[in-house]
Amino acid sequence: MPHSYHLEKHYIERSGWLRAAVLGANDGIISVTSLVAGMAASGASTETLWITCLAGWISGAISMAAGEYVSVKSQEDIEHADLAMEKHELKHNPELELKELTRIYIHRGLEPQLAAQVAEQLTAHDALEAHARDEIGINEQTAAQPIQAALASAVAFSLGAMLPMLSIWLLPTHALNWGIVVVGVLALGVLGAISGYLSGAAMYKSTLRIMLWGIAAMLVTSWIGSLFNV
Repeated sequence: MPHSYHLEKHYIERSGWLRAAVLGANDGIISVTSLVAGMAASGASTETLWITCLAGWISGAISMAAGEYVSVKSQEDIEHADLAMEKHELKHNPELELKELTRIYIHRGLEPQLAAQVAEQLTAHDALEAHARDEIGINEQTAAQPIQAALASAVAFSLGAMLPMLSIWLLPTHALNWGIVVVGVLALGVLGAISGYLSGAAMYKSTLRIMLWGIAAMLVTSWIGSLFNV
């Protein structure tokens, strides 16, 4: 897709990597912290917690990267298939495609004559781009980027998973059970505030939403771990 000529930056331009990064960081904090909290509540040794955290970190980062890549790659495949279909139609039925583009602009509020002029000029400039944007809904800002999404998710997951590992390293043994949970919840609060700021949403809503889910996950796994008491 051609480069955007808009001077101002919009939040939608961050949607690809921001969604993957927030999902990765959120999963890294919640899943690894919950896993370690459950193990700590069971009475596992510090060495066991280290191994558990490291295993969760590595497997989770790889899983997130693979999941994001496969998911977004599927979206990219659909986009490419639609563009190929549109290119075929533009080659074999250009008049019908021009009428279709005209109807789209009429439906959006343009007068029929003006809609026809706009459709003709945009078709002459770049017919495929016009149909991709206005008929299919594919544009530069929202186009699928599987490698970017995979990297953003894996890196963000790793950053999130580092927190419980630092907690194990820095906190005294007798405080690990609840200390890990507290650090995880605070980290989720920071993540919620950052994601809210970057996405242009209310920061307190993003913070509250992500913290509540994290607290629920960590409390449940801690409770299950305490049942074993090894």
